[in-house]
Amino acid sequence: MNKNSIKLLQNWLNNYETIILHRHVRPDPDALGSQLAFKTLLKKMYPNKKVLAAGEMVDNLAFIGAMDDIEDADYENALVVVLDTANGPRIDDQRYSMGDKIVKIDHHPPVDQYGDINIVETQSSSTSEMIAELIIDFGYGQDYLNNDIAKCLYIGIVGDTGRFLFNNTSVRTMEIAGLLREYDFDHTAMINQMQQRSLKSIHFQGYVLQNFNYEDHVGSIFITLETLAQFDISANDASLFVNSMSDVEGIQAWVFAVDEGDQIRARIRSKRVSINELAARYNGGGHPMASGATVYSEQELNQLIAELKSIVN
Repeated sequence: MNKNSIKLLQNWLNNYETIILHRHVRPDPDALGSQLAFKTLLKKMYPNKKVLAAGEMVDNLAFIGAMDDIEDADYENALVVVLDTANGPRIDDQRYSMGDKIVKIDHHPPVDQYGDINIVETQSSSTSEMIAELIIDFGYGQDYLNNDIAKCLYIGIVGDTGRFLFNNTSVRTMEIAGLLREYDFDHTAMINQMQQRSLKSIHFQGYVLQNFNYEDHVGSIFITLETLAQFDISANDASLFVNSMSDVEGIQAWVFAVDEGDQIRARIRSKRVSINELAARYNGGGHPMASGATVYSEQELNQLIAELKSIVN
């Protein structure tokens, strides 16, 4: 990471009395883990400062921690730090722009450098791994790491590496995970809690496995509003099953699309070809092997799937 940016960030953290932490909408374990670990770290470093976490919480990840109630007035002369978010429109709670200064900390390919400081490290497995590196770069190490910070960072790394199965898992990722595991938290119980699903969600997964399409090494499924209602499941909970078809023999990429009423959210995954440029053409972006896009009709979704087949084949 850029040492000058790290030093400037450290100076701003020292100088601002209010620090507000944001992350992306529909948070995953890395977004929440990095956000709440950084909050706990800053509260430990600066016990007299106001440090707040912004955004909506999703029920299945509430065990990681809680968000704060934030007033508009809190943003006056505040430092805003946005974690794990590639572009401004995806930031949960658009009041982030009301702060005095904005810092972006992210591991996605840079799409929108909206920060006054942009700390982007695409080689990191996760933003949680980046926060662990920041603690090391700050020189705080064992003085500031504790069980709560280690737990949040660990679950963030586990989430974004697919429990260390994805190809973004580096030697450094494993070194940091090993360091975090030295702290006292029940990692097995935490991972089980992260993976836990309701009975109706499991029934929905059965529907996905029986109804996805597979052609030319590409899998796809479109979850309609009627299907969501049939299984009494939210669009966000449905998206947790994006990798249900990933073990099909010969599959190279897949699209998991969910109708959210005013838009269709298409999650794209790949085992071989880069798909983030395709996602960018459809109002999205992300990693080369894991991206998201937004379309506004089933016809546009079918066009996206056709383009993905062309890329794969």
